[in-house]
Amino acid sequence: MTLFTKSDCSLCNQLKAVFDLEAMNVNIEELDKGGAASLAHLAWHGLVDDARKRLPLLVLDDCSTLTDFDQIREALAARAGQVPDAASCVTEPGAGCATGACSL
Repeated sequence: MTLFTKSDCSLCNQLKAVFDLEAMNVNIEELDKGGAASLAHLAWHGLVDDARKRLPLLVLDDCSTLTDFDQIREALAARAGQVPDAASCVTEPGAGCATGACSL
C-alpha cells in the first residue's frame, strides 16, 4: 500500500497520527516541493488529477485507489488488523481535521 500525502494536509496528518504506517508496511509518499520521485510515482498510477482535487490518496496492493477519507481509514484499520501486533499499529487520534480541504 502507498499513502500519498502532503505535509500541510490535515486529513493526511490525522491518518499519520492514528496509524503506525511504518509498522503496517504502508509506504508514505509526501507530495511536497522537491518530491520529484513521489510526483513521478503519483503520475505512474495516473493520479495527478485526483491529487489536485483531494488528498490523501491510498493505492492498495492490487493497484486500485481509494480517494474517500472514510474508506482510506477503514482500509488502514483493516490492514492494522492483519499485522501480528495490531495494537501497536493504531494510536490515539491526534487533533481532528477541521476542513479536510487539501489537495496537491
